[in-house]
Order: sequence, then structure tokens, then C-alpha cells
Amino acid sequence: MPDRPNILFITSDQHRGDCFGFEGRRIQTPHLDEMARTGTRFSACITPNNVCQPSRASILTGLLPNTHGVHDNGIDLLPELGEAGFAGQLVKAGYRTGYIGKAHFATSHTFESTGTPECRHSTHLYGPDWFGPYMGFEYLELVVEGHNQWPPMKPPAGQHYERWYYADGQGDERNRLYQLALPPETGAPQTWHSALPTAWHNSTWIGDRTIEYLRNHKDEPFCCWASFPDPHHPFDAPDPWSRMHDPAEVELPPHRTLDLDRRPWWHRASLEGVPDIDPHLRKIREEYSRILELTDDQLRQITANYYGMISLIDHNVGRILIALEDLGLAENTIVIFTADHGDWLGDHGLILKGPMMYDGLLRVGMIVRGPGVPAGKVVDDPVSTIDVKATIEDYAQAQASGPDHSRSLRKLIETDEDSRDFAYNEWDLNASRCGVALFLRTVRTKTHKLTLELESGAGELYDLVNDPHEVDNLFDDPGSAAIRKELEGMIASRPDDAMEPKLQPVGMA
Repeated sequence: MPDRPNILFITSDQHRGDCFGFEGRRIQTPHLDEMARTGTRFSACITPNNVCQPSRASILTGLLPNTHGVHDNGIDLLPELGEAGFAGQLVKAGYRTGYIGKAHFATSHTFESTGTPECRHSTHLYGPDWFGPYMGFEYLELVVEGHNQWPPMKPPAGQHYERWYYADGQGDERNRLYQLALPPETGAPQTWHSALPTAWHNSTWIGDRTIEYLRNHKDEPFCCWASFPDPHHPFDAPDPWSRMHDPAEVELPPHRTLDLDRRPWWHRASLEGVPDIDPHLRKIREEYSRILELTDDQLRQITANYYGMISLIDHNVGRILIALEDLGLAENTIVIFTADHGDWLGDHGLILKGPMMYDGLLRVGMIVRGPGVPAGKVVDDPVSTIDVKATIEDYAQAQASGPDHSRSLRKLIETDEDSRDFAYNEWDLNASRCGVALFLRTVRTKTHKLTLELESGAGELYDLVNDPHEVDNLFDDPGSAAIRKELEGMIASRPDDAMEPKLQPVGMA
């Protein structure tokens, strides 16, 4: 393998770990399926946190959420910690570093201006000549959030995608088309066939700009993070991608009943509580961040559109991988694909995300391809996306800035001489999310998953081998006491290095 491979890191947002063709779903992901066939994938990779900002901060810094301080959405990553992440360390090792797409290292919907390039109240402070640096990356082309419940911001607000979107004076017409729901109506909340031409969708733009970045840096070692905002809700794939999958043919979860009486108390509290936040942001929390009970037909419509959003990402991943080949870079580039977190997508009657640690939300795909990476290998050891930092630094021969929680996956990829016992997730929720503060800790092994709520002592334990749909909570089962104690010990093994005092929210997300 070359001494200094290029690194291409690609992520999607709210993308379940089973929503790939290679996982057996009836979803069209031919390029990611090929990447899995020609590379190594991890079948038990989880996120260190269930929502965007904490998980992305952990990927960048290699630190757990309570250590980097972004323990929930609405909290900004401290710049000095971001700059010490893998991008900053690769710059020191002689790499060029770039970021294309949705970052979300800082809060978009804030109480007031925070001065960051991602804050909706301060993006106008960054003119058309600003391309970084930011959080260790030398060069950036950003999408502000990218979830089109809100149309792209009009310049001088917004960032690079938004300026491009409005540059020819047709932005308002594109917004009209974007919000135009083509027939037939889906009948499902936050779900429609968008009339926005695919050429103007941010997934296409991220593919275009990533390819341009590769062309501009093909003669020097580079590390580029390409970050797609989809398939995060709303479920709004542009036509014809929204129609690629027949709703009648998509899979529905075998257990899709909201059964709160069988679950720990915080399940009901998080769905029925009133977010403790200012009225405008509370409305967003209640109407955008929650979708309650669905009919099977509504769930089929959502799932088909969600699949279409993923297929459009897959198409652009294919374009990027073809560009690597055409530029002569494929043999010297490590490509990693993963996501920040998943989506329940109907599991237990739930949709979107929140503090219920079912695998649809917790587990994400992780695929690695490139020089020295075995083809067709599947690693079933429990790992985390927090391990991306150490893995990238390992391949780039870059030094970590200091102690962190990230462990390189390279030996798991290239040999059979390494193993992992468990992966860990933590989430301290502010009451601003669902009206009650929660302190959740989760470990997932090959066979079991345990979640504890630290303040109340309540918990849930599932046997993932005999009960893969996580129906029977074994937390108080006498026959499961030994495995519960073992997993409690794994949770207790977390290093005592949490940030104190805790960082305070500057907004919602």
C-alpha cells in the first residue's frame, strides 16, 4: 500500500444501517453495494450519539459527547477542539484538507447570532470569498443545514450552495418547484414528490463540488469529507427519484406498534413532554421533530421516498468513485462511507429519532475501500463511528493531538488479529428537546444491548440474537442478571474525563 494514501470520507445523514442493497432491503444502492463487494464493511457499527451535532463532533474529534461537550443538539463544538480533530492533524502531516456539504459542528437554529458560518443569524458575515479555515479544514464549501423544510437561505445569508442556487436569479422559481408536491399526494406527513430538478438538489451539488475538489488536488495528498444532508426528513426526494421504489414493495418493520406500556418511562415522556424552549423553536420541535402514529400506507410512502433520497446519494457516490478512477486516484485513496445516525423508520411505531436506542437509529453502515483493504470482508465486531478519527490518522500516518476515545479500525480491516467487545453511546438530553432531562448510556455487544437512564436507574436490555427486533425487555429478568451486570461494567468503564462545567445550548439544532 502507498505510504500516504489520499482519504475520501463520505457521510449521509439519518441513514439506517440496514438501508443498503447488500443488507437485503429492496433499495437501489448499486454503487455502495459495489463498494461493499470490493471493500470491507462493518455490520455492527453504531453512532456514539443519536443526533447530528454530538455524533459529528465525535467523528471529527474522536471524543465522546460528554468529553467534547456537545452532549445534545444546540451546543456548538469549541473551535479549539474541532481544530485538534483529524483534519487539523492531517494538515500538520502535510495533507490538504477539504469539506464539502453539511457540517453541523455549530448550531444553525440559534437564539441569537453566534458568529459561526453555520448560524442562520451570522452566515451573512461570511462573504463570497470565504472558503475557510474552519474546524481544522483548510477549504470548505458548505450547505447550511440542507434539510429543505426551510428553502435555501437567500444571499447574503447562506453559504456556498445557497449562493450558487440563487446566482442566476432563478432561486425563487426553484423554491416554488421544490415546494410543489407532484401528484399523486402521498398522504404522509413531511413527504412529497418534489418538482425541484435533480440538477439543483444539494446531493447533486455535493457530488459536483467533491469531484471538482478531487480534480484540483489530484497531485498532492488530500483528505476530503463529503457530507450529504439526506436522507434526513422531510422526505422530499425530487422526481423521479421519489418514484424509484414502489411503496407497495418496500419493507415494513415486523413490530411497528407503539407499545409504551412495555418500555421504560422515558419513552413515553420523550414523546408526550412539552419541549422547554422558546415558543418559536418549540413549534419546530413539536411539528417538525416529531411524527406520531402512522398508518401502514403512510409508512410505505415515507419509506419509498426515504429510499429515493438514499438512491440519489448513491448515484452521486458513484459519480465521485468514477471520478477517482478517471483521475488515476482510486489505487491510492482510502474511501470510507458512513452516516451520523439512523432513523427508526417505523420500528416500534416510531419515526425519525430520539432517546429510544433501537438498532434502526443506533446502527449505521460503515464501508471502507482502497489499497490494502480486503474485498468482500464483513466485520461483525461492535465498533463506532468515533473510530473514524483514529482510522484516518492511522492510514495517513498522522499523530493524534492527544488522548481520545477513538481506536483505529485498520487491524480489524486488514487482519483477523483484533477484536472489540462492545461499542458505546451516550446522550445527556436537555429538557429543551422533550420537556425532561435524560442521562442515557448504552452499550452494544455482538449479542446484547443495554441502556441505562442514570438519574432514575431505569433501563432496558435486549437479546439481539434471539430478539433482533428488541421486543422483550430483559432488564428485570432474573435469568439475565449476569449479562446485565457484565454490560453495566462496560458502561462503568468509560473514562472519567467529561467536560465540566457542561457547555450550554445556544439554540435548538
